[in-house]
Amino acid sequence: MPNASSLPTPSPLPPLATQAERLIKLGVHELAAIPADTLRAFAAEAGGRHGDVLLAVHPDRAPASALAPLLRHDAKPGFVVTDMPDVDRFAPLDGIALPDAPLYLLTGLDRGDHMADWSPEEALPALTEQDRTPLLLTEGLHWVLQQPAALERNHCFMTIGSRLRKANGSLDARTPAIWISNGTGRDGRERRNAPKVGWCWWGNRHTWLGFASATAREA
Repeated sequence: MPNASSLPTPSPLPPLATQAERLIKLGVHELAAIPADTLRAFAAEAGGRHGDVLLAVHPDRAPASALAPLLRHDAKPGFVVTDMPDVDRFAPLDGIALPDAPLYLLTGLDRGDHMADWSPEEALPALTEQDRTPLLLTEGLHWVLQQPAALERNHCFMTIGSRLRKANGSLDARTPAIWISNGTGRDGRERRNAPKVGWCWWGNRHTWLGFASATAREA
């Protein structure tokens, strides 16, 4: 199995009140049909927790296709690859229960750098054994919105908590990931260094992709 040695992960997240204001500034509350005061009140009621807590909007309210363009890296907006028009159909993997609420919190975030060069097929059972749950694509996008430094060239991450179930009940072999475009192929040179939502195969390994995960979700 690939090397699982630990690597540095990003610095602590901003306080929840700051995260709420960031979402409001970006207009996420409007696309999610959540009043700004409701968002602020949720952050306030969660207390002064900070450093290891991420404020997330339920994917039914704020889908990946709407969040991706809000990302910024090298002053360039994020985008979804052209061959992933079904990005919003990627739903939580069986066994991942989201809070029944428009807003919720994630704790214990880890980018999974130590799993770089693992395949999703190898990473999922390892995370389960560690009592960790893989991030959804929308959760990964929220993380980068709040902490752009979470996305670094050569240290990007997969969000294998989101999978697409096909009509026959089987899972699509694509697994979502967030990384930085090289501006090649259909991305276009103008998108070099832009944050990118793409996908990788379930059985493939990539030296520059970890596996983002959390310890808990709570309303």
